[in-house]
Amino acid sequence: MKILRLTFLTVVLLAATALSATAQTKVASVDLKKIFNSYWKTKQADAALASRTRELQKELKDMADNFDKAQSDYKQLLDQANDPAISPEERDKRKLAAADKAGEITSNKTALEQFQRQAEAQVSDQTQRMRSNLLTEIQKAVSDKAKAGGYTMVVNSSLTEEFVYVNPDTDITDAVLTQLNAGAPIDLNKPGGGFNVSTNLP
Repeated sequence: MKILRLTFLTVVLLAATALSATAQTKVASVDLKKIFNSYWKTKQADAALASRTRELQKELKDMADNFDKAQSDYKQLLDQANDPAISPEERDKRKLAAADKAGEITSNKTALEQFQRQAEAQVSDQTQRMRSNLLTEIQKAVSDKAKAGGYTMVVNSSLTEEFVYVNPDTDITDAVLTQLNAGAPIDLNKPGGGFNVSTNLP
């Protein structure tokens, strides 16, 4: 909720500048968390993030499997290098091969750790950019509804600890959601419609 608190508590006077100083104060409320979670673009973005995360996890698993195989091969080469049943020349070959495999293991481990760090940073950055862009769109939609309804102020009712009482008659959450979801490529109200990906707000 940190992003929501910073954005909506600092930009709560959505329509005040458009009205005269003597105009009567008219306050509306909006559940920003509900709008964010129910916006079709949020669901679409989360589905894309989940898909990308699965791709990165698969790449990471393939690298981890190769690392495990290299370790297994290294152990086998060491065992063969100490096997008295084979010739000294062959044991020496196995020792050299084991040394090469040890270098490969070190290289694989470094690449694996680097890839994991880069993957985590990539997903984190993509998530932050997605949420920032969506909140900008939502803010504009709320602002448009507030101006159209003649409201001078809109409070975020999802921050329940900030307000003792919010009149449900002044809630414009559903109106904003209807406006935002009007362009959805699917019918979100149909059974099975939408994206089955959960959204976790910061």
